[in-house]
Amino acid sequence: MSMLINTRTVRIKWGDCDPAGIVYYPRYFAIFDNCTMALFERALGMTTYQFLNAYDFSGYPIVDTRARFFAPAKFGDDVIVETTITKFRGSSFDVHHRLSNGSKLAAEGFETRVWICRHPDDPEKIKAKQIPPEIVERFSSST
Repeated sequence: MSMLINTRTVRIKWGDCDPAGIVYYPRYFAIFDNCTMALFERALGMTTYQFLNAYDFSGYPIVDTRARFFAPAKFGDDVIVETTITKFRGSSFDVHHRLSNGSKLAAEGFETRVWICRHPDDPEKIKAKQIPPEIVERFSSST
């Protein structure tokens, strides 16, 4: 069994760049975050707003993240980002991003996220929630 891979083309905008005209490293994390959202929307066949309501949860915040950078991307480049979930656990999951610029791997991103809901005793707080099995199933693809 393999996991669904979502591929997106992202054009690097001026606001993504530092004074040298290359992507400022925190912008990669914003790109990766948008790619995670796109992966879920593709797997579930609905917008983020729709699946937040459909599955009665409050989101999937990052609890651990890191990246490795290999080659620069600059203003105007169209980069390709491949995003997949590498592991599901009870209430958390790991995401892997591969960002390529042309034929070169430019960056990799790694995230651990937790499926959360509002705490039933205090709606100002959140707590981890079991990822519904039907969600996990939607990420499996037979290839």
